[in-house]
Amino acid sequence: MKAIKSVFASVFAATLLCATASAGAADLLDTVKQAGVLKIAVEGTYPPFTYRGAGGALEGFDIEVAKALAAKLGVKPEFVVIEWGGILSGLQEGKFDVIVNQVTITPERQKVLDFSQPYVFSAAQLIQRAKDERQIMALADFTGDKKLGVTAGSNYHQMARAVSGINVKTYEGAPEKLGDLVRGQIDATIDDRLMVAHIIKQFRMPLRPGAILKGPQQEMGIPFRKGNPKFAKAIDEALSSMRQDGTLKKTSVNWFGADTSVPAAL
Repeated sequence: MKAIKSVFASVFAATLLCATASAGAADLLDTVKQAGVLKIAVEGTYPPFTYRGAGGALEGFDIEVAKALAAKLGVKPEFVVIEWGGILSGLQEGKFDVIVNQVTITPERQKVLDFSQPYVFSAAQLIQRAKDERQIMALADFTGDKKLGVTAGSNYHQMARAVSGINVKTYEGAPEKLGDLVRGQIDATIDDRLMVAHIIKQFRMPLRPGAILKGPQQEMGIPFRKGNPKFAKAIDEALSSMRQDGTLKKTSVNWFGADTSVPAAL
């Protein structure tokens, strides 16, 4: 009986300790406000969202959104450049506070991270070589000798894996993937439709837009670690303010020629 009581007491004490520690943990909003800095993870190689311009400085749609978001919170933005393959795990490990890099909200990601309200609506689109006249309309078409390129760990990677029997090659980022497409190592890539026209025009690559894949529009949000209700409220209030004062619309029209902060008719 004493042994049972001892075990019960130990379990109770451990539970109480965890609950106390959790209750005493600072909300991310308090930490950010105290530091005066919002640490923002970006890929830095994903135009037109986050990339380095001619002078080496970070540019892009999401860079502008992130700066406006930090200003709404009353803090300075501090950008952390990291490859996509480690960006979500890095957020969970507390290496930065948020990711602003066209992150699609998915049920799998919502299990381990919290998200802001959507601030961009888009869809998945194929990219093919300019001289490739084949009309590839769906992921299921990538069988036999057709090969699809995807960025490892992206939601497009997950979409491809959900289709059995297709040929998929994974890459660390967009530059490597698009380079292989130009060289004919793969037949197409799948990417954000908002990226396609910009990257072909800006970098003068011999590529063309392919089919927009059928399915619901993708909603992009800003992920952060779970258990930060004050921060979640502050982020949504900041985005709502940016929506109301026209910041999101103005920024998206500047980069894409249309208001991507609302669902589009595809």
